[in-house]
Amino acid sequence: MLHIRVGLGEGSSCPLTSRRTFVSETRAADKDAVVKLGFKDGDLIQEFGYDDDVDFDLRDDLEDCIGSEILDEDDQEVVDGILLWWREEDGDLVDGLMDVLSSLDEGGAVWLLTPKAGRDGYVAPGEVQEAAPLAGLHVTTTEAASKDWAATRLVMKQSN
Repeated sequence: MLHIRVGLGEGSSCPLTSRRTFVSETRAADKDAVVKLGFKDGDLIQEFGYDDDVDFDLRDDLEDCIGSEILDEDDQEVVDGILLWWREEDGDLVDGLMDVLSSLDEGGAVWLLTPKAGRDGYVAPGEVQEAAPLAGLHVTTTEAASKDWAATRLVMKQSN
């Protein structure tokens, strides 16, 4: 067991960073990944591409962080962020990205979750780099979201 103590310091955006927790080292890494996604308590997050292969621990930690359930793809709310689980066999990535943007609030981000190299459904980073601008998005960062999934942050391109 790994004992984590993170204080409720200034700039703490996620309640996961505000309490004492006893977790395994793997779960600690998952919680760190949620914090890196930058969501905070009260954010509305919508999820697309949900299937039985998603990382359920990551989802649970994210729901703990935002203080509510993640909205599914049928919800019509304007949201602060989007999780898009995407696998190679899911089709055209540009179309997938375009389809999720209608509910994203100005200034929000799309977190594209793709299987890591060597996993079924792996999507090459070059494909993401190519698809993002065609969908009007800009790649800002990529994080290890979990053992099996990488998360790439996409934001709307700035208009001139």
